[in-house]
This record gives sequence, C-alpha cells and structure tokens, in this order.
Amino acid sequence: MAAEKALALVLRVVEFSESSSVVTLFTREFGKVRGLAKGARRPKGPFESALDLLSLCRIVFLRKSSEALDLLTEAKLERRFRPANRDLSSLYAGYYVAELLNELVHDADPHPDLFDAAVETLARLASGTAPVAAVTLRFELTALRSVGHEPALAACAECGRPIAASGRVAFGILAGGALCVTCRPGKRQVVSLSHEAVEALRRLADADNDARSTTPWDRRIAGEMRGVMNQYICSLLGRKPRMQEYLGATG
Repeated sequence: MAAEKALALVLRVVEFSESSSVVTLFTREFGKVRGLAKGARRPKGPFESALDLLSLCRIVFLRKSSEALDLLTEAKLERRFRPANRDLSSLYAGYYVAELLNELVHDADPHPDLFDAAVETLARLASGTAPVAAVTLRFELTALRSVGHEPALAACAECGRPIAASGRVAFGILAGGALCVTCRPGKRQVVSLSHEAVEALRRLADADNDARSTTPWDRRIAGEMRGVMNQYICSLLGRKPRMQEYLGATG
C-alpha cells in the first residue's frame, strides 16, 4: 500500500488500547478519514502529541481497500485552535464545528472549500476577536451549502418565487427553507421567522460577505436564527447534535 500525505483537522479521538487511539480526521485531500494511530498515547512517538481534538496537522497514512480502519503512521502538528482567554463560548463552538463535520461529511468525500472554511472558522473562534454567534452560523450555512443542503432563503423552497421583503416568513424545516404564501398551506414542521432574521441569514450565507462585518443583532433576531438552524440541522441528521445545547453560550 502506498503512503498518502494530507493536511487534516482532528475531529474525534477514541482510546483503543493503552498506547493507541482511533482518530477521525477531516482531510483537505481525501475528505473524512478514520484511522488507527498505534502508539499515539505514548509521550514520545511518531505523532508527537499532534492528534488532539481541533488540531491541524500533516499526516501520513496507509489507505485500506476494505471497510477496515486506515493506518496512520505519522502526524506533525501545524496548529492547535485554542480560544483566547479560555473562552468557553468559542471552545463550545469549535467542538460543534468538529461534530458537524463528522456528521455531515461522508468518508472519502473531499470538500477542499469546506476544509478551508473550517480552518478559517476555528482560527476566528480561537482569536477571540470575531462574534462567536455569527461565525458559528456562517459555518453552518457554508457546510450545508457544501454538502447540498443549504436552506432556501431568497426564494420559495417549493416553487422558486421570490420571498416577500417584509412581514413574517414561513420556514419549512422539511421543505428545505422559506415558503411563499401559496406553498405554505398543508406543510408540516413550519416555523415563522421575522423578515429581519431571514435577511441576516441571507447575509451570512452569502459567500462574498464577511461575518466579521455583520451588524450586531438584538436578542430576538439572534434567538430566531439559532432556533431555526437548530431545528433544521436536527431534521437533516435525524438527531440533536451533542454540542448543540451548548450553543446558547455563543449568543
């Protein structure tokens, strides 16, 4: 088997034995990789303590042709994304980013743009200078777009008609986004959002818009956005992400 090299984010680490770990990595070149790191828990070894959660590292691994775990042979630490001043809201948001990547991305399915967005998001969270709530929402929308589940915000998810620029907006959790007044009747799991919340989500979803320049929202708008994204992602995954309940601290 030929050795492969990749730049990777550590998403999950599980103890396998006294000296080894099973790690889940999101690589820029190969997508999600699950591998056995023999000797990873030893103080000295080929991994040099690089395989910590939310670490960016360069790895060497042997790919398996079956369902068996890949075999990691080396890992060199590039950066640890640790929040400034041990800020818990940034830390929880970082763990949430890792959980979303693990749940939304399939094995061996590369998404280099999403990888770059994840690295940028973790760097912003670690810097302590970016609004945590906006950065987290921006990443969620970017991740959903990358895997083909971006919610419709500017036009009706059913018929494609433009959404009215005022008043309340119906958002269909199962329908995949905003609904016009014609398509709303009969739909299940529909929530009502203010036009301001929908506009804020549109700006965050815009790849050309910088989340750092987002106008601060009041608590009502922030709560609406967090609530609808929580429900939408729970619906897509079929369960509630473990870190989602901690995101209240990001507001």
